[in-house]
Amino acid sequence: MGIFSKKNEGGLMDAIRCDEKEYLIWKWRPQGAEANSTKKENAIRYGSNLRVKDGEVAVFVYPGENGNQDFIEGPFDQTVETANFPVLASIVGAAFGGASPFQAEIYFINLAGLILVRFAVPYFDIADPRFLDYAVPVAVRGDIRFKISDYKEFIKLHRLINFDLEDFKAQIKSAVAKYVKNTVSNIPSEKGIPVIQIERKIMEINEAVENALKSRMQNEFGVTVSSVDIEAIEVDKTSEGYSQLKAVTQDIQTQTVQRQTNANLTNMEETLRIQREEMQRAQKLQTESANLGAFQIEKQAEVGIAGANALGQMGANGAAGVSLGN
Repeated sequence: MGIFSKKNEGGLMDAIRCDEKEYLIWKWRPQGAEANSTKKENAIRYGSNLRVKDGEVAVFVYPGENGNQDFIEGPFDQTVETANFPVLASIVGAAFGGASPFQAEIYFINLAGLILVRFAVPYFDIADPRFLDYAVPVAVRGDIRFKISDYKEFIKLHRLINFDLEDFKAQIKSAVAKYVKNTVSNIPSEKGIPVIQIERKIMEINEAVENALKSRMQNEFGVTVSSVDIEAIEVDKTSEGYSQLKAVTQDIQTQTVQRQTNANLTNMEETLRIQREEMQRAQKLQTESANLGAFQIEKQAEVGIAGANALGQMGANGAAGVSLGN
């Protein structure tokens, strides 16, 4: 402990750690060493203490054309010894014979949780596929949550340099703007969303933007996007394009309502006509049924009378036959 406390007074050992709050890649230097000054900034004391917190990885980059590297993932809190550093073991054994110091650049890479960056895409024109002549300015604001899942791939894409969130935001700014613009511009035709109603469809648009950004951020920047949250979609309602589109849309809506009303009235008239005809048929059937009943009674009466007359005639004929026989 005492030897670390005397670092400012010329102590031999270093405490290698990262206490930065916001960073993606951070280069460690011995206390008092200035950037790009001398080899001192990369002179590491063999046996110094290395502390790598959970959610970090420390990268030791050794000089030479091969760019040999040791990766120490956290949590780790031990002295720098060859047992924990495979590449260092060969370097120290061959070049230093176990002596110190040795040359190495040390970088810390942030693997912790979800890192948040905000984005804002200024106004750009989108058009309703039904009315391509009326372009409407739209702006989009939100944030992206991501993490570095494959730090070796991240290194390949960004190199080992000091790299903080502001650097990353500057790097992805144009790409995010391009993908957001492309997605939002195509939403009206792909999803059938009227531009006038685009502010109300933020969840559908959010999903489409997230899907577009995830693969591209992974492939182009080496980060894994967990979520994209669009905070607002702002339509410039003072623009000429918006006023024209709203006017023509309202006209079409009015015409649609009128046509629907006329269609409803026509349907109602047809329904009433059918109902009247059905009532008339029912009344006719009822009248015919009543007449049929009376007709049947009348016929039954006629049959009865005819039968009675026939019986009477048969009786008369019988009486006459008796008389002739006598």
